[in-house]
Amino acid sequence: MNESKCPVPKEQQPTNEFIELSRSIIFSRAKTKKSLIFVLIKFWLVAFVLFIVISSGSIYFKIKLLKYILLSFFGSLSIPLLISIRLYLGWNHVFKRLNSERVEYEESGWYDGKVWIKPLVLKEKESLIAFNEVKPILNNLIQIFSIILALALSGILLFQYNNF
Repeated sequence: MNESKCPVPKEQQPTNEFIELSRSIIFSRAKTKKSLIFVLIKFWLVAFVLFIVISSGSIYFKIKLLKYILLSFFGSLSIPLLISIRLYLGWNHVFKRLNSERVEYEESGWYDGKVWIKPLVLKEKESLIAFNEVKPILNNLIQIFSIILALALSGILLFQYNNF
């Protein structure tokens, strides 16, 4: 954005928010599907080990070992699920700001919010960024979120209708 014509503070400009999010450690992983899946699997494995350790303190762990391992498996899916939700919310916020005709901003605090209407050239530039850069990330996150959710729901159904 042209600094002289744009009243929006630099850190609140949608293009700069996109760049900042792209440089973030976790959010940048969502740019490629493979690296995002790799990160989520690492978080899931750590959570799985933690859930196994927690469930091993149960009296019934020695009696129904398979049940507690499966419970830990499906329960630990909550961690990658929450991470993918957070990633989706962050990228969706940037997508909406890039694609919007208006930029809502605050000069010094929540009480002085203002709205700036983007010029057509800037609107087109940011729409291209939104649809070429951010939309594929959102689509990947929705696919991954759906897979994790399907696994978690299958675990719930497994324990709802089977007694181990």
